[in-house]
Amino acid sequence: MKKLTALILTGALSCALLAGCAGSGTSTTPNANASTAPQGSDSTEPITITVGATPAPHAEILEVVKDILAEQGITLDIKQYNDYIQPNNAVEDGSLDANYFQHITYMNDFNDQNGTHLVSVAEVHYEPFGLYAGKTDSLDALADGAQIGVPNDATNEARALLLLQQEGLITLKEDAGITATINNITDNPKNLDIVEMEAAQLPLRLADLDMAVINGNYAIDAGLKVSDALAVESADGEAAQAYVNVLTVKEGREDDPAIQALAEALCSDEVKAFMEETYGGAVVPVF
Repeated sequence: MKKLTALILTGALSCALLAGCAGSGTSTTPNANASTAPQGSDSTEPITITVGATPAPHAEILEVVKDILAEQGITLDIKQYNDYIQPNNAVEDGSLDANYFQHITYMNDFNDQNGTHLVSVAEVHYEPFGLYAGKTDSLDALADGAQIGVPNDATNEARALLLLQQEGLITLKEDAGITATINNITDNPKNLDIVEMEAAQLPLRLADLDMAVINGNYAIDAGLKVSDALAVESADGEAAQAYVNVLTVKEGREDDPAIQALAEALCSDEVKAFMEETYGGAVVPVF
């Protein structure tokens, strides 16, 4: 495979709170869902954190975190979502304390597009994008005009196109990078029909397409194994830096003790072992 151009951000390998795993903040704005009593305090007020997540792997990982937090007297309430819009809006309006489903580039783009105030407090894991077979079972067998499905949201479409370029199927404009769109394709020797659709629909439509580039969480949820993918993002390329999955809160909540406890639990040895033992390389911890 051709490697993407950028090296993994070395800071992503550090998951100490306040130094890579958790972001810094200058103020706190507690909401009614979570008490901000520090760990070890004598307060008897119940502490509950409500976190939004997509089913796999994020909600599954949070189930491990739930047990860790329970030992500290913190209840983790996990709300599952099947899209990328609602959990961000819910963090912005305060109905969720945090969410854990998205990569940092998507979060930043969401803020730019919607005027929200979301920030990362922990860099947790990376999910390699895979190119999966539909009607065509090998890259060599791709016919002229074959249909390749890609996510239709801006950041994930660029990521999919970069994977297709990595495999020599297309060439993108030199400076397109993580903002690439189909309009940046400069060479398409097989005249591939790039079909844009909602990311969650790609596994469901895979049988109708020749191939599809599928987000890691949706691939896992559909029972697709990264080991079966025809191509996978280079682990030492731009993707590991640009698409690290993060724990997200509204700006001002970063230093809440309950949020800090959640971030620390997500970056624990127990969670790392669970990721490595459960997902077969489809979920790669960065701490």
